[in-house]
Amino acid sequence: MNVKIMPHPVFRDIYKAILEDGAERIATKNLTPGRNVYGERLIQIDGEEYRIWDPFRSKLAAAILKGMKRLPIKKNSKVLYLGAASGTTASHVSDIVGEGGYVYCIEFSPRSIRDLIDNVCRFRINMAPILADARFPSRYMTLVSKVDAIYCDIAQPEQARILADNAKIFLKKGCWIMLAVKARSIDVTKEPSEIYEREIDVLRREGFKIFEVINLEPYEKDHAMIIAQSKA
Repeated sequence: MNVKIMPHPVFRDIYKAILEDGAERIATKNLTPGRNVYGERLIQIDGEEYRIWDPFRSKLAAAILKGMKRLPIKKNSKVLYLGAASGTTASHVSDIVGEGGYVYCIEFSPRSIRDLIDNVCRFRINMAPILADARFPSRYMTLVSKVDAIYCDIAQPEQARILADNAKIFLKKGCWIMLAVKARSIDVTKEPSEIYEREIDVLRREGFKIFEVINLEPYEKDHAMIIAQSKA
């Protein structure tokens, strides 16, 4: 059986891959053909190259495979990515938004951002690596324009609050946020479900309408993805 690539049934610019053994995966069209980022498989079909997207390495891929109903990140979107690390998920976001979009990558770790620059951003024209602390968005407000979506994946105790503070400055009205909640980074003494509700309450108090909450197990233990919309 040959590998088959077909459009994802729900989301444009994401693809479903059927591998040789019949296993189903998701993929994005590679913005930098011939280069992978984290050892992911590259597949060439009909003159196009696709990157297999690993849900055990990417919470966004995990959310999609767990049945996420809405993906705020689309072709030509401008995205603020908080906690870009070395670029595993951010590179797939780069693929999705394409040359007409842009990904502002905020990362606090000097080592991670060095890897992000050397292995990812220097080859992609739609990504900007920014060494900064997401807790202080005013410090990078001159480097980031208004965005269509914010994706937040940070190991901080006040994840929802940090996202909301960034949204006040950078998110366009009526647009969307995605928060990957790491329960154990917030409070190891409480049940993850309690932590999720606490972060949801913070977002609601900040005026966000919660669209869906997705538990990311078995791909990520004690993690959930929250998708919400800001006030119009």
